[in-house]
Amino acid sequence: QVQLVESGGGLVQPGGSLRLSCAASGFTADYYAIAWFRQTPGKEREGVSCFSSSDGDGKTYYSDSVKGRFTISRDNDRNTVDLQMNSLKPEDTAVYYCACHALYGSSCTWDESAYDSWGQGTQVTVSS
Repeated sequence: QVQLVESGGGLVQPGGSLRLSCAASGFTADYYAIAWFRQTPGKEREGVSCFSSSDGDGKTYYSDSVKGRFTISRDNDRNTVDLQMNSLKPEDTAVYYCACHALYGSSCTWDESAYDSWGQGTQVTVSS
């Protein structure tokens, strides 16, 4: 059974850091593009970061809003994809979701319809 579980969200002050983790089970995450999306009430869900599969282009991608502050990484021993978030801003407040691309050997895309497995989400709140 394919499952994604996010953890690591919480409340942090502006300028602070958080590390989110996406734990995959039922499949080998390294063979699929894994993306982080976020959503705030009343807004469309937006892609934040993505790590292509090792059989895809193997690259990492970031939205312009987080480039230089967020870092995505894989831990293949733990079968996780983590998102290190530094220099957090109030506008980073959102529910963060990880998602697995439907295709084996996939490269990243911001098209949500390409991802067929989603976690339950973890709340990140940046506030003083």
